[in-house]
Amino acid sequence: MGGELAPLGGMLPALLTEVRRRRMAVGVAFAVIAIAALVAGMFWPKKYEASTTILAQESNIITPLMEGAAAATANTNRAGIAQNVIFSRKVLDQILEVGGWMATHPTPIQRDIITEGIRARTKVQISHGNLITISYTDSEPRRAFLVTQAFAHLFISESLASKQRESRDAYDFINSQVEAYRRKLTDAEDKLKSYRDSNVDARPGSDSDTNSRISQLRTEIENTQLQLTEKRSQAAALQAQLSGESEVNAVHTTQGIYDTQLADLQSQLDKLLLTYTDQYPDVIRLRHQIQDLRQQMALSDQRKQAAQAAGTPIPLDNAVQMNPLYQQLKIQLAATESDAAAAEARIGASNSMLATELDRSKRISNSENVTSELTRDYDVNRDVYQDLLKRRENARVSMNLDAEQRGLTFLIQNPAVVPLVPSGLRFMHFGAAGLLLSIAIPFGLLFALVRFDPRVRSADQLERALGANVLAAVPFYPTPRDRRRDRLHNTLLILIAVGVAAFYLILFWVRHRG
Repeated sequence: MGGELAPLGGMLPALLTEVRRRRMAVGVAFAVIAIAALVAGMFWPKKYEASTTILAQESNIITPLMEGAAAATANTNRAGIAQNVIFSRKVLDQILEVGGWMATHPTPIQRDIITEGIRARTKVQISHGNLITISYTDSEPRRAFLVTQAFAHLFISESLASKQRESRDAYDFINSQVEAYRRKLTDAEDKLKSYRDSNVDARPGSDSDTNSRISQLRTEIENTQLQLTEKRSQAAALQAQLSGESEVNAVHTTQGIYDTQLADLQSQLDKLLLTYTDQYPDVIRLRHQIQDLRQQMALSDQRKQAAQAAGTPIPLDNAVQMNPLYQQLKIQLAATESDAAAAEARIGASNSMLATELDRSKRISNSENVTSELTRDYDVNRDVYQDLLKRRENARVSMNLDAEQRGLTFLIQNPAVVPLVPSGLRFMHFGAAGLLLSIAIPFGLLFALVRFDPRVRSADQLERALGANVLAAVPFYPTPRDRRRDRLHNTLLILIAVGVAAFYLILFWVRHRG
């Protein structure tokens, strides 16, 4: 029954009773906790925080003017870049010099420990995308200011130097690629030229020229064949017409003329003899003409026999006349046959040239694959080379912009200042916390004692435990000795409170003065 908990309202008299009974313990605990908190505040290390804000400007008047001609080398992950730059070994070595840590000549292990401490006390934050805030906390305000200021300057210088190195490396790389592709382009051009020099049919336009020549020869052959057919038809017609004509037109031959004249003279003589005598002049004249004619006939026969004996051709008689139509037809036939022979010759020559062009076309087709491959390699290398030339010029402009710091720039928006007030828990915080704890802890302990103590401390608690009414209670009456002890305890309690207050005032005054 004694373990039943009393309500909070009924615990107040018991709590006050315990405070009166244990006031010395409460006072001592109050003094110890308050003084301990104040002493802890005195020895608590002070932290001075210095910060600086850097504005990273990505765009300016140069950016729109150089758009497309220069590439930006800035990176959007500025927080990662800032941390990598600030916490690099090169920057931290300079920070050790600025902060004075190298004055004691620390060992490598001590330097690593100091460096880790600097990293732990340094914060890098990014706000609004382009504001970089660097904060550093240190026990010395002057060193906090110097380190923060050095961090800002080193970050800016290293970032700009890194951008310059990046643009320089990009230019050097692209320049090396330009030289490499220039050599490749020259080699491809030399191979293509050498192949074309060694293969005449592999020159540009050979295929089209050959096809045009083949088409022209085929057209010429077809036209010539038509002409040959026409000439052969004309020759056949002339040959048929010529076969119906005589080669010569003669009224009489020489012998026939002599015979005709002789018969005519003989007829005239016979007519005269019918009328006249042999002495008639006309008869005598006719007889002489007949005799002369017979002599001419005999002389002509002698010439023919002599010519036959000598084997010489016998000429035609003077009275023989050639047939002019026959001669004209023969001339036309000869001309037609000559044209036909020329047409046949042209056809043969054209066929020979056509065979040559067809063979050349096959050679061109065989060499076309090699030429196409060489040309394709040349075109690819040329396109890449020209693109790299443009990129190299863009990289050159970017490199010049970074060298003159005309691209991404950094401005210290809020410079670091020497912190005058420490950050975090200060001496006044420890003093206030000590007063609160010196009151809260003792009363908390007494409250727990009253709350969980199983002993009966009031009549109400006893009635609840027994379930019966309490008729009377015997109060405690202090003796004179108890009263003297209570006065002593009260006096000591007042002295403790005054001493704690005086201690607080003295320390606060000393801290304020010094």
